[in-house]
Amino acid sequence: MVRKLTFKDRVLFVIAPYVAEIIVRFLYLTMKIEFLHEERARKYWDNDERMILACWHGRLLMIPLCYKGPFIRCLISHHKDGEMLAKFMGRFGHGSVRGSSTRGGSMAMREMLRTIKKCDIAITPDGPKGPRYIVQDGIIALARMSGTPILPVTFGASRKKHFASWDSFLMPLPFSSGAFIWGEPIFVSKTDDLEAKKKEVEKSLIELTDYIDDYVSKK
Repeated sequence: MVRKLTFKDRVLFVIAPYVAEIIVRFLYLTMKIEFLHEERARKYWDNDERMILACWHGRLLMIPLCYKGPFIRCLISHHKDGEMLAKFMGRFGHGSVRGSSTRGGSMAMREMLRTIKKCDIAITPDGPKGPRYIVQDGIIALARMSGTPILPVTFGASRKKHFASWDSFLMPLPFSSGAFIWGEPIFVSKTDDLEAKKKEVEKSLIELTDYIDDYVSKK
């Protein structure tokens, strides 16, 4: 359960997601943004097939704008910061599943297995608390049990600020160049080695992130 909220929390949860939405939409309007290999995701959207979107926690800010499918729900922790993130995602029409690998995990997994029959799921596989760029078990378990492919996606900007947080959270600066890039789908069968699949997702996201950072640096 989400802990009891103070009056200050309630005010913050109303204001902060709204302000964050304004910032993201302002950045989108002022930046030159490209969408690389979007066809990898669009194939699933056009054919009404499900997917698991995977992105690093530190590249999350602009991700709501890269999703153009029918509907997606995001796995978000029960922590106070998770409550704010859920409201932020809601500003873009995205739903949420509450839980994480450390708290509410089994309930969240059951809910995701029900949900993924009807809509897509988004997961930050190194969240909610890290370690950074290390994929946790949950996303692999969901892909294995549901038979749904994982599609990695990340974002980079030519001019940005990295916050001093565990995930080195990235905020692009106005009037810079930015780009999303989608990776190839990753399938997890019931006979696959789970550790090997975790490393495969890690490798894909790290390589995509390195590529997009280099790509936008030349803009």
